[in-house]
Amino acid sequence: MASGNPLLNAVNRIGLVPQIIIGLMLGVLVGSISPKAGLGAGLLGELFVGALKAVAPVLVFVLVTAALVQYRKGGEAKIKPIIILYLVGTFAAAAVAVAASMAFPTALVFKDVATSTLAPPSGIIQVLKELLMKLVSNPINAIAQANYIGILAWALVLGSALRHHGSDTTRQVVSDLSEAVTTVVQWVIRFAPLGIFGLVSQTVAETGFAAFLSYGRLLAVLLGSMAFIALVVNPLIVWSQTRKNPYGLVFTCLRESGLYAFFTRSSAANIPVNMALAKKLGLHEDTYSVSIPLGATINMAGAAITITVLAMAAAHTKGIVVDYPTALLLSLVATVGACGASGVAGGSLLLIPVACSLLGIDNDFAMRVVGVGMIIGVIQDSAETALNSSTDVLFTAAADLGSRRKG
Repeated sequence: MASGNPLLNAVNRIGLVPQIIIGLMLGVLVGSISPKAGLGAGLLGELFVGALKAVAPVLVFVLVTAALVQYRKGGEAKIKPIIILYLVGTFAAAAVAVAASMAFPTALVFKDVATSTLAPPSGIIQVLKELLMKLVSNPINAIAQANYIGILAWALVLGSALRHHGSDTTRQVVSDLSEAVTTVVQWVIRFAPLGIFGLVSQTVAETGFAAFLSYGRLLAVLLGSMAFIALVVNPLIVWSQTRKNPYGLVFTCLRESGLYAFFTRSSAANIPVNMALAKKLGLHEDTYSVSIPLGATINMAGAAITITVLAMAAAHTKGIVVDYPTALLLSLVATVGACGASGVAGGSLLLIPVACSLLGIDNDFAMRVVGVGMIIGVIQDSAETALNSSTDVLFTAAADLGSRRKG
């Protein structure tokens, strides 16, 4: 909607994505020329990410509850096909990472770096147990701690109960609340150019570009695997559902979801962005209000690649030869571990020791590999989150469009 301010109107006409690109370039410039100013500008990024993280749990809880309250008989909430796509995509990512690590073996050179003080999980069973315990978390704690598994569980229960026992007035209140929270999210997203400017300025000021050169080969395997998944495997999965050229949808998701996620480095913070994109794509709210927060928890192709590549690098460093059956088992372990990564403090890096244990690598050495992951974390985590988060929308759209084609 046009305002009376000519400057604001001119800014709006530029479009949000070009504004973000301008903020990105300015951030690189400021962080390079004046690191002190770059660190100061980082406050803008912290405020932006903080606002997204604050609104995301409330958004998910309200939208899922509203979707259930307004549920139409024979409705369009078809989550099972999307979950299957999430699991297929995550396993494919782990398999591609194993193949890339075998084709381009990388040995690690350790540097003096403090490893995490967090204790890695003892195994996959512990990861899954922690994930399941989140289902029965107190609903207030679930929202306060951004526990999306718990939020989804309580929203589904409350929405189902209100659908059967709520009055028409109650349903309308929930619907109005959903619209209001969505509007708040749109307001927050309008500040994305300033947020991206702050995040990039701070990152460039703190790390520069030279810190990653010593691990260039490892990063090349990581980023190459992620690019292959994003540009080859995911389009094939989308085509299998839609039978149409997938690249328009793929590039839209990478541009309008992956770009945010790359710089916020938070799947949770990107949930509101993905919700807005799903609405823009005309997807069914009944579907995306559940599948996108669920994807932020279990759809972890990028995490599967990180776990697998670094575990394979540890094996190459130790001189361990990984045969094909073990490689297949590693892919399965990385898939399950990645799906449970949100249940582990430290995320995908702290699941590397679980994968290493499968290859007979001791925990002390595995934790040194975690330290390497922390060195390259700025790039690795950014690319991982961009792949994870953009794929949430991509697979939701693919399943939605595929069901319309078949129906």
